[in-house]
Amino acid sequence: MTDLNCTACQVLIHGYLDKELDPTTTAKVAGHLAECAECRQLHDQVRLLVASVKRHAPYYSAPASLTASVFAPVAPRTSTVGRWRNWFAPAFSTAALALALVLYVATPGSQQPLMDEAVSSHVRSLMGEHLNDVVSSDRHTVKPWFTGKLDFSPPVFDYSAQGFPLLGGRLDYLQHQATAALSYGRAKHIINVFILPTTESDKPPISQSIRGFNVVSWQANHMRFVMVSDVEKSELEAFSQLLRKGV
Repeated sequence: MTDLNCTACQVLIHGYLDKELDPTTTAKVAGHLAECAECRQLHDQVRLLVASVKRHAPYYSAPASLTASVFAPVAPRTSTVGRWRNWFAPAFSTAALALALVLYVATPGSQQPLMDEAVSSHVRSLMGEHLNDVVSSDRHTVKPWFTGKLDFSPPVFDYSAQGFPLLGGRLDYLQHQATAALSYGRAKHIINVFILPTTESDKPPISQSIRGFNVVSWQANHMRFVMVSDVEKSELEAFSQLLRKGV
């Protein structure tokens, strides 16, 4: 076990991701993350959030005329200007990233963070032995299991006849909400179906690929559905049609 506790590690995670720590501290954080599942999960979430901001937050370059007007009056004092830039540039960069992050997270209808979280949860479910809290192919066993654990009733169906057998279900946590996670099989593949409540109106299905996994998402009857798997895109879309008919 490393001599770095969880509180210290969580404070250092941002610097660790930005490669701003000295070699000794970097090694301590890496060692702690290798041993602590909770801090490793936070590390993955922050990394995904930073990547999402970089992909989606707007970026505006300052025009050359503005740069010239700001630095022209003090151009002869090269050393002072250089020191000023070196001192304040990191602070301005951090402030700009923080502002972009706030604007991105606050943007209505942005679904990408949810998709990224779902993919991460899918990967975690395959790495350990926590694919299901309740293991059963009987929908009349799986559906009642969620009663009292969620503030909504997720639809549960078995599609063994169509080649997508129900394997079970578990509780998950996405977008700061308790979430139902159903697992289905397809040959030797696993399909995770995440279901969480929403106040938004129905939305048609959207297919995308995230970190090598196929994802299909849609909204119906005040519920969000996110399917994640490494099965072929066409197979996952066909399965989503079965679920949408059932809902």
